[in-house]
This record gives sequence, C-alpha cells and structure tokens, in this order.
Amino acid sequence: MNTWLEITLRTLAAVIFLLLMTKLLGKRQVTELSVFEYITGITIGNIAGYISLDTDAKWYLGMLSLGVWVAVSLGIELLQLKSKRLRNWIDGTPTVLIQKGKILEKNLKKERLTTDELMQQLRMKDVFKAADVEFAIMEASGAINILLKTENLPLTPKQLGIKVQPEREPQAVIMDGKVLSDALKVRGYNSQWLEKELKKSDLRIEDVFLAQVDDFGTLTVDLYDDKVKQPKGYSQATLLASLKKCEADMEMYGLLTADEAEKQKYAACSKKLQHLIDEVRPLIYQ
Repeated sequence: MNTWLEITLRTLAAVIFLLLMTKLLGKRQVTELSVFEYITGITIGNIAGYISLDTDAKWYLGMLSLGVWVAVSLGIELLQLKSKRLRNWIDGTPTVLIQKGKILEKNLKKERLTTDELMQQLRMKDVFKAADVEFAIMEASGAINILLKTENLPLTPKQLGIKVQPEREPQAVIMDGKVLSDALKVRGYNSQWLEKELKKSDLRIEDVFLAQVDDFGTLTVDLYDDKVKQPKGYSQATLLASLKKCEADMEMYGLLTADEAEKQKYAACSKKLQHLIDEVRPLIYQ
C-alpha cells in the first residue's frame, strides 16, 4: 500500500475512533476542564497524531493505548463521583479571592493571579468595583464566579412582592430568510399572521435573517443587511408592542394579587394604558 494512502486511512480511522471516545467521555471534556481532564485531552490528541503518521507496522497499538486512556479517565470520573476527598485531590478546591469587598492578597498569590487579571475577570462579569463584590471565588476549573453585595443586586419581582407569569424562551419563526412553520404553530400563529406583522414594517420574509416571537406575541427581527434603515413605522410598532406588554402585565398583576386596594390600582393602570394604546394605534397604522 502506498504511504500516502496508508496515512490517509489511518487518519480517518483515528478521527472516527477519537470521536467515539470523546462521545464516551461526555460533555465535560469539551467545556471547562479540570487538571486531569486537561492532561487527558492533550495525551489523547498526541496518541491520535501518532496513529495517523507513524508508519510502524504495529500502529494498532496506538488504538489500544487510546482505549486504555479513555478507560482510565472514565474510571477516575466514577471514583470522583463517590469520593469527595479524591475529587478534591485530583481537581483541586475552589479559592476565595474576594470576601465582603476585601481582596484576599494571599489567595491571589496562591493562584498566581495578578490584580490586573482579577479586575479583568470582574469586568467580564460587568463589575468595575471590587468593593461592590460580596464574594468572588475561583473554581477548580479556573473560572471566577462572583456574588454582588445585596445593595448592588438588581430588584426582582419577588423582592417587590409581585407574582409574575412564567415566560418561555422566544421562538425563532424565521431563520436564514425561511419561515419555520412548526415554530409558528407552537406559538399559535400562522404564515398569514407573520406576513401581516412584517407588512406593518414594510418588510418581506426574504429580508429577514432572524425573527423571534415571545410569549406576548411581540415580533422582533434582524435583517440581512445591517446597513438597511428601519422602516419609518418600525420603532412606533415596537413601542406599541411594549405598551401592549405593559398593559397585559398590569392586568395579570391585578388578577394575582389578593389585596383589593392593589387590585384596583393595577386595574386603573391597565385601563389607562389600554386607552393610550387605542389612541396611539391609528397613528402607527396610518
């Protein structure tokens, strides 16, 4: 057999075998890696390269070595599931970097992390002041997670005592200029409704790269040509959709609250918003 053909066949066999072994090892091997997983990934890659290029007649021993590495990796993962002590010894333990707004310099030195690197990681979490952080920890994988101080956390409906209806993820109804009929049916709409909504903004289906519909029936679109100016009525239509959402929220809050006074307030706000929508609608669709 010619050398080039042999190497080609070996490479294809190594790729297929490596893909099967990666599937067997699971998703952890392609996400944040622990130290042992990092070593395993490098070694398996080197063995696969040996299988592809080494013209030794006993190249199949590389497959055996690859299988042994995968078996050892799976065995260690199973042991880690049963023993926290072994898990801590192999993967390491998390390290606290900031506590109550105070940077722990000793722990930074222990992890060989500079102040600049720490601040960079904080900025990646949209935090620009270390004093705003209640707790920051470096995980065994090297990722840094933070918890802001209570006064710096955003308000949630739960903290305000408001019950909100669970919201599903937006559904893509147009992708790459093509209508996804099944997705439309899931949300209870059809192609006629979609075309009507796009027509309000002087858009065609083929102009749209991506369109999504949320639980409130609001359609948002991303056009193929980013330089195309939005149609004149597009921002107004978006405003109308936002008003509809606010009105629906107010009506829902009024139905959920047990306080009669609060119920009347929500009902009054909902009525005012509905009156405003009725006045604005003709101006948008004219």
